[in-house]
Amino acid sequence: MDLKSGYPFWAVKNGLMHAFPRLEGDASCEALIVGGGISGALIARALANAGIDVVLVEQRDIAWGSTAASTALLQYEIDTHMVDLARRFGEPQAAQCYRACADAISDLQAIAREVGDVDFQRQHSLYVASRWLHRRRLHAEFEMRHRHGFDVEWLSRDDLRTRYRIDYPAAIVSKLAAQVDPYRLTSRLLQKLRRRGVRVFDRTAVDDLKADAKGVQVRTKDGFSIRARHAVVAAGYATQKWLQQKVAVNRSSYAYVTDPVGTDALGIWAKTLFWESARPYLYARTTRDARLVIGGADDTVDIPARRDARVAKKVRGLQTRATTIFGIENLAPAFAWAGTFAETADGLPFFGAHPQFGPRVLFAMAYGGNGITYSAIGADLICSLLQRRRHPLSRLFGFQRVDG
Repeated sequence: MDLKSGYPFWAVKNGLMHAFPRLEGDASCEALIVGGGISGALIARALANAGIDVVLVEQRDIAWGSTAASTALLQYEIDTHMVDLARRFGEPQAAQCYRACADAISDLQAIAREVGDVDFQRQHSLYVASRWLHRRRLHAEFEMRHRHGFDVEWLSRDDLRTRYRIDYPAAIVSKLAAQVDPYRLTSRLLQKLRRRGVRVFDRTAVDDLKADAKGVQVRTKDGFSIRARHAVVAAGYATQKWLQQKVAVNRSSYAYVTDPVGTDALGIWAKTLFWESARPYLYARTTRDARLVIGGADDTVDIPARRDARVAKKVRGLQTRATTIFGIENLAPAFAWAGTFAETADGLPFFGAHPQFGPRVLFAMAYGGNGITYSAIGADLICSLLQRRRHPLSRLFGFQRVDG
């Protein structure tokens, strides 16, 4: 699957950070991870820390799929409001999900410190009501989050004009958010894990996967065999090809990064993530060298050639809107790209075994706008399942919550 088009900033900025080897023979292990993006890397770390012998394979270069296309806004706020999750699953479960995402940001910060030099920065998150009609719904969301102890603040239109110099009916400020270089984090983490004994292979595509009561047998496209007690399929949005059940719908999202505009021009935005209540929404973050990353304009296109043809027009629209919102000059794109993402019906990820393959094969599908945060949760959840430990989110994030 072609997961991205154009030139994602992270790949251009970092280049090919490390040459991982291709698998050149048969192998065996306790846990095989299929996928060398951020999800696979975080799962590999969790399993290695638990003393599990891990082999990881990636069909491209490491982190070159959807991880390279991610804009990497790290938020506990997911695309589905807490109030909507509460209606669907109950308020305790909704709060539990949001709290797990909040804890994941702290976990990612600790991992970033452990790995070093991945441009991790703590931020605030500003979630604005795009229209006056959205204000009441947003206030109900604010009240529920505040009731459950989240550090949030309600801002009126006057507050927004004074503090942020933008014109929206209202907004929620969340004090817990962050941003990171996802490509750099993935590559550096897997380099570190390789030095610890985790076997990491890129340019190694899996052609066939079979499971029985004793374990999993995988054959690569080059004809090599990998035998494992368990397999974890963490191949991003390409993971869906392994399942007969359709659990998500692929979409396209568009993004661009400006040239450095300077910290003075960025002002408060240097420490603030921005997103809207409109769907699709525009979102923004900054980089360490004072660029703006603008994304959004999502659509239902799932054909790479059609998606590629739309990049220039979509980015022009994002630039026009961003200039109007932020009032900053020279927001022209330096690099622009599009990428595939997937949406589940409830905005939650899927982690765990699926009846189609049985208990020896686990899936890690960190789908939605919070893929990296979900991946951090999923790493612990997958590790718990392999160790036969109970995890509080195994049912809410498992396949049993959907029919079909």
